Amino acid sequence: MRTTTTLIAAAVALLPAMTQAQSAGVVPVPAAVRALQGCWQGDGVVLGKPVTIALRAAPLLLDSMVVIDADSAAKADATDRYQAHLLFGGTDAGPGGRGKAISSFWADSFGGSFTATGTGDARDDGFEVDYRYPDASFVNRWRLQEGKLSWTIVSKSAAGEKPFARYDLKPAPCT
Repeated sequence: MRTTTTLIAAAVALLPAMTQAQSAGVVPVPAAVRALQGCWQGDGVVLGKPVTIALRAAPLLLDSMVVIDADSAAKADATDRYQAHLLFGGTDAGPGGRGKAISSFWADSFGGSFTATGTGDARDDGFEVDYRYPDASFVNRWRLQEGKLSWTIVSKSAAGEKPFARYDLKPAPCT
């Protein structure tokens, strides 16, 4: 927990310098999202299938957004791959209000029919974003604790909430 607090505090301390390059009126990306910048590797499970995953998180568009690229493969079949491209920005609207609210866009290797916008908010230990599709919402919970990142996705529909994916990652060198 102390490492998470230190990482988030460091990111918050850097915000004034980073936002100087932004245009007046740009809402900064919440510190909890910025804290993920860099590369991560780990393992996970998607719909019961064990996978490996690598993430790269970086600032984008004059620091007005953060992009996260995810690349995963099934452990049983390395040709069974999946990629996602996620954009995160700060917003005045949403559950957390200015400074904590997040706007996001999801695109993945399933193509244009599966893109979605999401909203969420930052928390002390990470952030949460909800992507709405016609038949369900996919709630993404990102938690950074003691230098380790967990990313959990649950599907929420009229029938209830079901686990969809869970990843556990550690910092890795960017190549």
